[in-house]
Amino acid sequence: MRFGLFGTGPWAQLAHAPALADHPDVEFVGVWGRDPDKAGTLAAEHGVRAYANLEDLIGDVDAVAIALPPDVQAPIALRAARAGRHLLLDKPVAFTPAEADEIAAAVDERNLASAVFFTRRLEPVTADFLAEARALGGWREARVDHLGSIFTTGSPFGESPWRQQRGGLWDVGPHALALLLPVLGPVTAVTAMAGPHDMTHALLRHEGGAISTLTLSVDAAADQVRQEVIFAGEAGLRRLPDTEWRPGHALGLAISQLIAAAGGGPKPDIDVRFGAAVTAVLAACQEAIDTGRTVAVGS
Repeated sequence: MRFGLFGTGPWAQLAHAPALADHPDVEFVGVWGRDPDKAGTLAAEHGVRAYANLEDLIGDVDAVAIALPPDVQAPIALRAARAGRHLLLDKPVAFTPAEADEIAAAVDERNLASAVFFTRRLEPVTADFLAEARALGGWREARVDHLGSIFTTGSPFGESPWRQQRGGLWDVGPHALALLLPVLGPVTAVTAMAGPHDMTHALLRHEGGAISTLTLSVDAAADQVRQEVIFAGEAGLRRLPDTEWRPGHALGLAISQLIAAAGGGPKPDIDVRFGAAVTAVLAACQEAIDTGRTVAVGS
């Protein structure tokens, strides 16, 4: 499958470009970026063409991989989908449910394959745990703590303007939801509060009645950084096993799922429709923070 990469930042350099270049079933065609010099450098590193015009790159490929801020990613993804290109997107798909739904509709209308890069969700240990938890059922509650510290010397993500502005809710919140929704089901209502140092707390009611809580930050103190996922219910207390952070490996798995789906195989669980559901919950949480109200998801 011919892929074009859109984006030249740290995530494109660390994960997307190497994964595309290394995948045996990918022809890595080229790179487009908002900074032509960076696009040229990244393209040269992998022996592909740097494109000055994004429409030209869309026209030369079967699929697009996008590693750009959500508000930049969304219109490019929509253009690519309308051109009949398969989508490998970063999370969150968009900042608004309307944009995310529009992309998902374009994918559905054209019977395209899509996947959203929820890193930890793609690891086999995590996927197996979630499948077992979903099969067990009977969960009453869940808790996800996802606290990082990206505004430190040496972090490749701390200089990202959208992460500075949107914080942990929109950066690590998608990862938390990607672990909860497969087990507890869709979210119907949320309430949330945000405190100093990007500390966000959210309370979610799921369709089956279970309640989950999220504690999110990308500006936590170094000694408070943690990732923990716990489900509690009739099967007792279950804690998601720790996994090694392997973004390149996880992205390779996402690419394989996308290619298989494009060939008539099963759709990835984390397709763009799932990504749109995640965006809807994030937007509801943001509204709850801004207004102090409990917000119905999709209202």
